[in-house]
Amino acid sequence: MKIYLGSDHAGFELKNKIKKYLEGLGEDVFDKGATEFNKDDDYPDFIAPVARAVSEDGSAKGIILGGSGQGEAVVSNRFPNVRAVVYYGGDKSILTLSREHNDANILSLGARFLSDDEAINAVKLWLTTAFSHGERHVRRIQKIDEAKE
Repeated sequence: MKIYLGSDHAGFELKNKIKKYLEGLGEDVFDKGATEFNKDDDYPDFIAPVARAVSEDGSAKGIILGGSGQGEAVVSNRFPNVRAVVYYGGDKSILTLSREHNDANILSLGARFLSDDEAINAVKLWLTTAFSHGERHVRRIQKIDEAKE
């Protein structure tokens, strides 16, 4: 599976740990930055390239990180065919529902709210959960896509 990663300074260290984890699984990982820690960087510079890549490749997934993950999801959801969701801890069923019902293709993680293990477990669960292809879910995704046009 192609997986694009992106993060600003707030998620930089955690992104690198997730990258190592995914590469260890043999996934095709493409790191869109940041490639070095810079406390003054701006998350759209690294998140937009991930969202663009996922938007253009319907089979790819993206994992993005920021302090809360909120702004990163906002940037991502501006791109066609992108359905980014935020996770910063708590009930893990939101991860499975985001895949099963919404076919989410970008996971935005709030790095300031997750331990390394929580983040990696969230990534693992999210990536291994399939879209249900239920008629109502397909219909709703089509309506989302039409709303972006």
